[in-house]
Amino acid sequence: MSIAGRGGPGHLRNRKRRSNSSRRWLERQLNDPYVAEAKRRGYRSRAAFKLIELDDRFRLLAPGMRVVDLGAAPGGWTQAAVSRVQAGQPRGGTVLAVDLAVIAPIEHAEILIADVQNSGVGALIRERLSGEADVVLSDMAPPSSGHANADHLRIMALAEAAADLAMEVLAPGGAFVCKVWQGGTEAELLALLKRSFRTVRHAKPPASRRESAEMYVVAQGFRGLSPQAAAPSI
Repeated sequence: MSIAGRGGPGHLRNRKRRSNSSRRWLERQLNDPYVAEAKRRGYRSRAAFKLIELDDRFRLLAPGMRVVDLGAAPGGWTQAAVSRVQAGQPRGGTVLAVDLAVIAPIEHAEILIADVQNSGVGALIRERLSGEADVVLSDMAPPSSGHANADHLRIMALAEAAADLAMEVLAPGGAFVCKVWQGGTEAELLALLKRSFRTVRHAKPPASRRESAEMYVVAQGFRGLSPQAAAPSI
């Protein structure tokens, strides 16, 4: 899908009352066609379109699937997943949103307040799904510190935690989508994913802002956690 270019330029009043960074952010929001389209469709964030575009390209989601959305707040990805798996409809799927933060109820989605980095979360997820997941999604990212190296390490720590959890709860043949930082997935994580999934690719959907360093790793065809993958590195 493509919605770029819709809408016209927005302008702010009372510029002197805002900091330069705040003003730039607000102007970007006003001029962003994805923000306007998200509001029109009732999505909680423009990020919903990132998942929609990834799904259009990789065919990740289908009616009846069981989906886990890690770091789901505020819920844009969860809303998109609900629509794609037809949760709430006869023979529809299940979407479980997981986050440390409290998430306002999302129609036809279940919510689990938990820390994905804590042990025992995988068992809770399988219990809530009454089985294994077909797809695990993670759009998690730490707050920016302004230091690129530190931010990269922090986002990769979340990516590794998401990957570990995904491989604990995924059914054979399942898929894993995770945000990473441009510059490439860390070699150790990438090697683990390549051992455990049939295909592993990187993608930057059009809805991801051009200036953003974010990109996504898309792993499909889960083989199961091999003894080599499960073994701790020495």
